[in-house]
Amino acid sequence: MTRRHEPNELKKLLSKACDSVRNEVGVGKVASYIPALARVNPEKFGAAIITVDGETALYGDAQEAFSIQSISKVFSLTLALNKVGDHLWTRVGREPSGNAFNSIVQLEKERGIPRNPLVNAGALAVTDILLQGQSIESCKAQLRGFIHRVSGDPSIHFDEEVARSELETANRNASLAHFMKSFNNIEHSVEDVLQVYCHHCAISMSCEQLARSFLFLSQNGQDPLSREQIVSEQRARRINSIMMLCGHYDASGDFAFRVGLPGKSGVGGGIVVVVPDVATIAVWSPCLNSNGNSHAGSAALEAIARETQWNIL
Repeated sequence: MTRRHEPNELKKLLSKACDSVRNEVGVGKVASYIPALARVNPEKFGAAIITVDGETALYGDAQEAFSIQSISKVFSLTLALNKVGDHLWTRVGREPSGNAFNSIVQLEKERGIPRNPLVNAGALAVTDILLQGQSIESCKAQLRGFIHRVSGDPSIHFDEEVARSELETANRNASLAHFMKSFNNIEHSVEDVLQVYCHHCAISMSCEQLARSFLFLSQNGQDPLSREQIVSEQRARRINSIMMLCGHYDASGDFAFRVGLPGKSGVGGGIVVVVPDVATIAVWSPCLNSNGNSHAGSAALEAIARETQWNIL
């Protein structure tokens, strides 16, 4: 059984773990291929833990908002599963990719069916599903409204500057979408899919808001604070499984080995993980390693898992 900690002890453990990796902050490179992200201060570092009882422990820049990028794929996957159920798996696979998050090679080999919903091609297919019967604006509003529900915070918004920057540099994602469309796995216009997808990635949230938003995945799909059933227990298990296998691109195996918790990273430098029945943890440090994951954030989560003795394995 995963150990629980008293609030004061939890804050001390979080501080101890994060202090131990301070020298890793600034190691790596920010995501310069998206101009709006290239200007982020590389020395930023924050972390938050929120338990299923609502206890909160914060560290550093935990309340400063940043671009969540691919972490948003978990929100869109949740919505798509609630919309079409297991039909989603006819269009997107469930296997780790072993390739870069924006690779087109595997997509060609597998005839337009993305390996999983957390690589870019898979997230584009999920976005296409969300667009069914909706306009661009209503689809964007649906995702924003969902995040407001699970976070309990209606102030969370799209960063329009980041969204424009994403769209202006979306050539690779456009290629992935056009390629899938050639296999009839994208139904809407590529331009519409990219508009929604780039706005999803441009959601701006803090570590504290992210940790709060993922709590429903720590408690069998039910938000432990509002008591609202966000997804079924079975779907929550499946989302956690996908995160464990595929949440960190082609470094997912290494992350599972070091941290041992399901989670999702983004090139904005954020990572959020789920401790089943206990808590959620979010970290942020903008400098990325060669796999596109936060260098200091990954180190911090490994240290937090060690200090708290939280690990599902």
